[in-house]
Amino acid sequence: MADNHTKEIRSMNMSHIRSKNTKPEEIVRKYLFSKGLRYRKNVRKLPGCPDIVLKKYKAVIFVNGCFWHKHDCGRFVWPSSNVEYWSKKINRNVERDAQNIALLTEQGWRVLIIWECQLKKKVAEQNLEILYDKIIET
Repeated sequence: MADNHTKEIRSMNMSHIRSKNTKPEEIVRKYLFSKGLRYRKNVRKLPGCPDIVLKKYKAVIFVNGCFWHKHDCGRFVWPSSNVEYWSKKINRNVERDAQNIALLTEQGWRVLIIWECQLKKKVAEQNLEILYDKIIET
């Protein structure tokens, strides 16, 4: 099945998708700040440019979108159009994630991942508490 949009429109749509300061990231950062944790955002010197870096705890957090990082939660569905493009793109994201996690782990960082679906209203508080506990455990 072909793409429903022209190349120009698809390009414009894709350019509006943010990779930093997303709503899920803001939810996590606001919660961590309210708990007294201080962090750095999007540290480029670290592999994968983690969304949140807590140097004091030697922990990094990636706030992953279920679609972009192929989360097995039911929210991820392969697009029905332009399948080859999306398959290559998403699978490459997953490969890159694994490489970055391995590099960060080698450097002594604890890598924590919280998924977009874990930040939905019904489950967010519980998942944020779990994340907080994982951060402060040493």
